Order: sequence, then C-alpha cells, then structure tokens
Amino acid sequence: MEMSQYLEIFIEESKENLQACNEQLLALEKHPNDLSIVNEIFRAAHTLKGMAATMGYDDLANLTHKMENVLDGIRNSELAVTPGVLDVVFQAVDDLEAMVFSIADGGDGKRDVSDVVRLLHQIESGDAPGTAAEQEVAATATALPSRLTYEAYEQTVIEEAIEQGFKCLEISVSLREDCLLKAARVYMVFELLEKDGEVIKSDPPVDQLEEERFDRDFTVSILTMESAESMAGKIENVSEIDRVSISPIETGTFRSAEDTFTESSPEKIQHEIVEDSTPQLKEENAENVKKAAPSSKTIRVNIDRLDILMNLFEELVIDRGRLEEISKQFDNPELNETVERMTRISGDLQSIILNMRMVPVETVFNRFPRMVRQLAKDLDKQIELEIEGAETELDRTVIDEIGDPLVHLIRNAIDHGIETPEVRTKHGKEPFGTVKLKAYHSGNHVFIELEDDGAGINKERVLQKAIDKGIVSSDQALTLSDRQIYELILSSGFSTAEKLSDISGRGVGLDVVRSTIESLGGSITIDSTVGEGSRFSIQLPLTLSIIAVMLVDVKSEKYAIPLSSIIETAIIKKEDVLHAHNQKVIDFRGKVVPLLFLEEVFEVPSEGDEADQYSIVLVRKGEKTAALVVDSFIGQQEVVLKSLGHYLNDIFAISGATILGDGQVALIIDCNALIH
Repeated sequence: MEMSQYLEIFIEESKENLQACNEQLLALEKHPNDLSIVNEIFRAAHTLKGMAATMGYDDLANLTHKMENVLDGIRNSELAVTPGVLDVVFQAVDDLEAMVFSIADGGDGKRDVSDVVRLLHQIESGDAPGTAAEQEVAATATALPSRLTYEAYEQTVIEEAIEQGFKCLEISVSLREDCLLKAARVYMVFELLEKDGEVIKSDPPVDQLEEERFDRDFTVSILTMESAESMAGKIENVSEIDRVSISPIETGTFRSAEDTFTESSPEKIQHEIVEDSTPQLKEENAENVKKAAPSSKTIRVNIDRLDILMNLFEELVIDRGRLEEISKQFDNPELNETVERMTRISGDLQSIILNMRMVPVETVFNRFPRMVRQLAKDLDKQIELEIEGAETELDRTVIDEIGDPLVHLIRNAIDHGIETPEVRTKHGKEPFGTVKLKAYHSGNHVFIELEDDGAGINKERVLQKAIDKGIVSSDQALTLSDRQIYELILSSGFSTAEKLSDISGRGVGLDVVRSTIESLGGSITIDSTVGEGSRFSIQLPLTLSIIAVMLVDVKSEKYAIPLSSIIETAIIKKEDVLHAHNQKVIDFRGKVVPLLFLEEVFEVPSEGDEADQYSIVLVRKGEKTAALVVDSFIGQQEVVLKSLGHYLNDIFAISGATILGDGQVALIIDCNALIH
C-alpha cells in the first residue's frame, strides 16, 4: 500500500490540527490557568506528530515532540503559562505550518528550526518527567509469560533469534473508541514494526485485522534489535492509538497450543458460557453495540470533482433553456408538463450542487485572531477582535479569493484606525480598541463588514491627498459626497501613512481590495465618523457560476445585465433627455443620471431608425448610477456564466458570455466597468 494516497488527507488534517493549536493558544493566553485548553492543544499536537511520523516527515514529528514536552510541563503544573512561553510555542506552530505548506507544494517539509528548538529546550530546562507511556513500558519491561500461543516451529524461530541477540516483544495495542479507520491504523502499526524487525504472529490473525473483525485491541509478536521503550514511542506516534503495552518474551515463557487447550477445560468453558449469558453482560454488550453504531456521515471530496460536476450541470442548464424554447414552439401539453417537471428537478439539483460548494467563511476568519495578536504586539496597541457570523456560507471560489482583501482591510484598520492606548485614554476611550468582523446573508448576497472603534477617516486629509496625487481635480472634489471621499482611499497608489512600514504605507493594499472584490461581482462601501471609527462593507454574490440576469436587445444582438447591479427598468421620452458637460443625462426621481447608449459603447451596427422613446436599465456601482439605453427588454433568466478565454479577456465592460435556449450567445455586461 502506497503512502502517497494518504498525502492529501495528511495535509488537510495537519492544517486543521495546526488551526486548532492556534485557536486554543489564543484562548490559553486569555485563560492561562485553564488546563482543559492545554489538553486540547496537546491532543492536536499529538495527533499531528503521529501523522507526521507515520508519513515519514521526521523533522515535523520531532519539532512537534519538542513542543509537546513544553505542553506536558504546563499540564503537570511544572511550567507556568507566560507571554514568553506562548510566543515560543506560537513560533513553533508557525514553523510547523511552514513545513506543512512546503509538503503541500511538493517539498520535503524540511526547515531550519534550530532556534525554536533551542528555545523550547530552554523552557523545558532538561528535566521534563517521563511520559505516562514510558512509565507503562518500564513497568511491563520484565519478562512475563507470553500472551500469544506459539506453534513448535514458531518457538524454534524465536529461540534461535534470541540466541543471536534479538529481542522477542509482544506488543499489545488498544485503539481509541472513536477510531473510524481501524484497518488503516493497524496497517500503519504493522508498517512501523516491519521497518524495525520481523513480525512473527498476531492476534487476531492478519486477515481479520484487515477486515476490521476485531474490537479495539490486538497483539503482535515481533523479533527486533530495538528496545521496548523505542518501539512504544514509535507506535504511540500513530494517530488514534489509546494505549501501548509491551512484554519481552524469553525462552521458557512460551504458551503452546496444548497449554491453551488445558486451560480451557470443559468446566471452565461451561462456566464462561454461563457467565456471559447473564442479563447484566447482555445489557453491557447491547450498550457497546449502540455506542459503536454511530459513524461519520461526511466524506472529503476533491474540489476538482465538484468543479467537474458543476460544469456538467451548467451544460444541463443550457439544454434546459433549449427545451423550454422548443416546448413553447410546439405547445404540446405532454411536452410542456415534462419540461416543467424537468425544470423543477434541475432547480432542486442546482440548489444541492451549489450547497455542496458552499464553505463557511469561518475557514477564512479563523486565521485572523492570530494575525491581529501579532500586529497588536508589533504596533504596541491593545486590540480585541470580535467575530460574528463565522458560520455564514459562501461559494468555495469566492472563499479562495476573499482572504487577501480581508487581510489588507484588517491590517489597515489596526495600523491607521485603532489608536495607541495613550491616545485612546486621552480622548476618553477604553485603552484597548475593538475590531469587529461580521458576516451575514441577505437575499442572494453575503455581506462581510469590518468595523473598528478607532480614529475614523479624516475627510479633509484624504481629499487633499487625492488632489495632490491627481486622483481628482479641485473642481471634482467640491461635488463629492462623504462616502465618495472615503472611497478615494481605494484608489491605486493612495496612502495617508506618514512613513513606510512592513504593515502599510505603500498604497497598494486597498486598491487590490477593490479590484479583487469587483472581479468577484461584488462591491465595497465605506462609512466613517471622525473620532468614532469606520465601517467597510463588502457585498458578494453567493456563487459565481450561475447568475440571474435581465436579457435585453441592442439592435440585432442580445446582452445580459446581472440583476444584482440593476435598480429598476423604465421607458423615457426622447424629449426628457438633457445635456450636461457634453454628456446626455436624465432627471430621474430628482437625481441627475448619465445615459449610456450600449449600441455606441459596443459599436453595434445601427439600422438608422430613431425611436421616440428609450428603454433604459438603471444600474449602480456603490452610490454611482447610470442608465443603460437598450432597444427592448426580453426578460429575466438564470444563465451560466462562461469565460471568454485567454484571448478575449481584455474586452471592455464584458465579464463573460452565456448560451441561450435558442442557441444564441449573449454577452454579459460588467456594470462596474461601465460606471467610472
């Protein structure tokens, strides 16, 4: 059996265990006397060490072992939880994460960790007590009668090996009650044993172990040159091992098949049968069966498989649209009924597939508490991070992209927003600042809000900086609303930092935030009050693959406008069109809205007919609005968003295309690009 097939599971589970270590270390920092938290960290570290040793990543296993020694000292009240100790353990976790990511990228997981090992050793002070497993091994390391029965030829092999200097060890292993893959754990134990010796016998036999026809315990007899303590330590590194007990076997302590038969006399067998049939034991057996019954109902599925499934379903959606068109043409009741049923079923299937791709934003949010702690320490600030709605779900594609923008926003809030404790106290605030990260659903969108109670955004300073950098002119600055001024900080190269630092000041962060969010079909708005704080609100679509659109005609071509960008549709008279600053505009509900003629934007050949009225679609980008002039409205429809490919990815104001039910291709308009 190849270890490579376990690599993906190893990487995923290692990341989960390291994340658990980070979360629990942050909790331990707040509650240093809570030993239950230390136990959780120890359990995650021990699992990671076992998996790393089994997969052959010795550097990873050794560093985790050193970290375990410190945690064990804390558990046994021999070491105190101090900021210095936590910093070193955090550093060890960082190195472990780097090693796991190296393995995920195809590397060997090796890393120079001599500094952190030295620090861990200093904390441990070289006098850590032996672990419980070592004590148990020491207690059982005296020659005892064998637990397995041996045939004559097996006894001969063992005796000859002992004469040649080998040790015969009977190793009894107990798996944890919640162990799900018993056969896999047995395989890992056997592989470890076979590296250091020769397996003579097992109870139950190997075939029963492979088929998981045993409870939790099994015993293996092995000939090896290794010590009992060494073998126990290696086996304990395997995940989900509850207990390891080792007994050295010497010549003359064998149990033969005849001895076993003598011990099992008819009277004894009858007595055991009677005892086992008592009601109490029956009840206990029933309880054990009930305990063993529940099993995990989740499986890990590679995201590539879900992408393939989604692509196939997208083709099904296109064919569904085609069938609906054909059904309308033939007007056959039976065909109509079948198509309607297919539409309902495919709609349910669509919901299931989209839900399969949904991932809680918790997977992104979980890395921020550790980052905030480090930034607060670097900047000498006191900051508390509050997270709400971490269970809110988003499409995996969006989740993969949203992490970096949120990192930029949090770093910006901590560096520019939250003041130092001295400044906050001077202004009558609490010395520690609060950063709130909140996620929630609203319709077909997810909103992520980042709010801080810092100094807020200095409107005049931002405006002056924007004018100095040529982002806006002095005349334009007079017409901007407060929110539009705040959004100037999202411009490329904009920064109000007095000096450059590793955290901010280069003016590249927030520009990346806006471009990334808009590429996902989302938007970002900013609200701020000087002296009270700021709020960044991000609006994102639930999914990027199937979207609701308004189909419109522009001369002989069809275009699709995402419903998420549309405010409303209307028909206006030609004489209602006004002119301002060389731009056609309309007065719509008391607001001046510019007109954009799509036939001019996309250079659609005109047929020369001038209409008396215009059909318009009002779209928005943040607070900005525009009216798109079209020839007619076709209707709303769910369509599959298809990429235009590498050769056509620079087409202005087009985000993709879709295939309609009649086989025509409709281009999907990017409203964010149309509105400047």
